[in-house]
Amino acid sequence: MSYQINVAASDISFDCNDGETVLDAAERAGFALPYSCRKGVCAECQGGVVNADGVTEKALLCCVRPAANMTIAPRKIEKRERIVRKKLDASVFRITQAAPDVTVLQLRLPIGVRAKFRAGQYLQVHLDEETVRNYSMANPPHQSDSVHLHVRHVPGGRFSDGVLKELAVGRKLRVELPYGEFFFRDESEKPVILVATGTGFAPVKSIVEDAIKRKLARPLKLYWGARRRQDLYLAELARKWHDEGHVEFTPVLSDPDDDWTGRTGLVHRAVLADHPSLAEHQVYACGNPAMTSAARDEFTRAGLPEDEFFCDAFVQTDALEPAA
Repeated sequence: MSYQINVAASDISFDCNDGETVLDAAERAGFALPYSCRKGVCAECQGGVVNADGVTEKALLCCVRPAANMTIAPRKIEKRERIVRKKLDASVFRITQAAPDVTVLQLRLPIGVRAKFRAGQYLQVHLDEETVRNYSMANPPHQSDSVHLHVRHVPGGRFSDGVLKELAVGRKLRVELPYGEFFFRDESEKPVILVATGTGFAPVKSIVEDAIKRKLARPLKLYWGARRRQDLYLAELARKWHDEGHVEFTPVLSDPDDDWTGRTGLVHRAVLADHPSLAEHQVYACGNPAMTSAARDEFTRAGLPEDEFFCDAFVQTDALEPAA
């Protein structure tokens, strides 16, 4: 059995199978809706569902499974090539401790296999038939024979505090990719502001290194927020980009060390201090959902068009089960 999904104020419609989510059905039909975690936590996919009385109610479209024909009013919907994802058995190639609570995990794909993804997207690590963990790919798309993941340690996390401790070079992990609407939009010529907190730096790294590889001329400004200096675990790389003229880098600490002379406070407020108007910019924000939510609200009030804000909120899976 299937149901028809109509999109309000448009001529778009698509079928949704019984038990299928609206988000999955839209992707299958070649349409892209905003989303991030796909678990009903981050609210990036929040849109409207029109009820029988014609009233539009808010709903998380990654969770809605229709039981009848329905009309939705998503924040945005775009025609897109049908997504082709791959499930692969990747081998652990290198494990590096980037900070006390951040591990860089490099996985090699099977010989002769390449993973097609866009800079900024993420993959899923399959722990079993039903349990997955989402991690952004920190390497740029041209490095398609491997993937680099920045894993933040979460006490009690099934992957970060469990599986990761037992990993050794050569161990295989089942991964599926690509996922995510957080990727660099080539069609714009606007200057770009990149905002990250914590390991939200991972997809930003992919975006910057992709832009460097492709010699893109658009101005890039990176604001990386953390609590302490040690949390900026690849700050030297970001400074190298800055010194070479690829990106303007501004680190921001909310609980600075005594000898810190740089910017302090909330990272999105540092952006606003430097850019009272964001009307002519495009913003990519990734990391703590409190930051991405505040950035969306305050940046749009500062003139940023809603459709020029792209975000990936890193949610702790322990909202539903032990986090990774």
